[in-house]
Amino acid sequence: MQEIDINITEVCPRDGFQSINEFIPTEEKVEIINNIIDCGFKQIEVTSFVHPKAIPQLRDADEVLKNIKRSDKVKLRALVPNVRGLERAIDAGVDKVKLMLSASDSHSISNANCKTIEALQGFESLVNLADRSKMKVSGSISVAFGCPYEGDVPLERHIMICEYYQSLGINEISLADTTGMANPIKTKEIVRGLKQLFPTITFSLHLHNTRGMAFANAFAGWQEGIIDFDSSIAGIGGCPYAPGASGNISSEDLIHGFEEMGLNTGVSIDKVLNLAQELQKKYPEYSDSFILKAGKCSDLQAAPTQQQKIVK
Repeated sequence: MQEIDINITEVCPRDGFQSINEFIPTEEKVEIINNIIDCGFKQIEVTSFVHPKAIPQLRDADEVLKNIKRSDKVKLRALVPNVRGLERAIDAGVDKVKLMLSASDSHSISNANCKTIEALQGFESLVNLADRSKMKVSGSISVAFGCPYEGDVPLERHIMICEYYQSLGINEISLADTTGMANPIKTKEIVRGLKQLFPTITFSLHLHNTRGMAFANAFAGWQEGIIDFDSSIAGIGGCPYAPGASGNISSEDLIHGFEEMGLNTGVSIDKVLNLAQELQKKYPEYSDSFILKAGKCSDLQAAPTQQQKIVK
């Protein structure tokens, strides 16, 4: 088997579904997730165990986990905001939970109703419970490359957050361009700075294509040693607490781009594209990707035949 160069976590069932206003029936969510599992992803973010009033779309998280087709080859990850969410995730049998945190105080107040340091301090009880339950925990930093309320997030802010995460024993952290404000230079600077200071932490990138920069930022991250990325089939998704932040980088664009560069993702681009086309038909106003529009580079067309010279 060919060695995998790029690890992609599919987040459509969480980040994608939460952006869709009309409620997706539970059985439909289960069918979509089962199809995602068949695509070859090694990890899927299946849902978020938030209060139903916060994100009504995900109120059936427990039921979804009961009915999806499990596979030993696929790890299931869920987002948890608090102890109650973690308890539900443990009961549902996910493999890993991801903590929710904003880099800026303004976004944190909007998202979690508290400042960043207060949110960090609240994680200790979650981590202790996760340790007792043998549950793996990863961290995240939302609006890592720009806050819609405060602008640029200084590297010192990230260092403080990473130091706190590290003190809790967390060694996986997702850097999220929640509002699509990143650019390749900024991505390189933040990733390089953090990787140098925290060599034992595995960083990943969660990119949004709000301003068309997502793959350029993914490439910049890869140049700095990032091999773990989040993406959403058909580009569905966005943060409900960040104005205008629609559009995760699509899985088909990310997979196609890296595979064209000769990097193996271990995911079937054809299966992903077929599913993306189905989702685009169901949710056209939420779906968008370059590969959905243009197809793969390998999709060659019949060459034109030589035409006879027209004689006037």
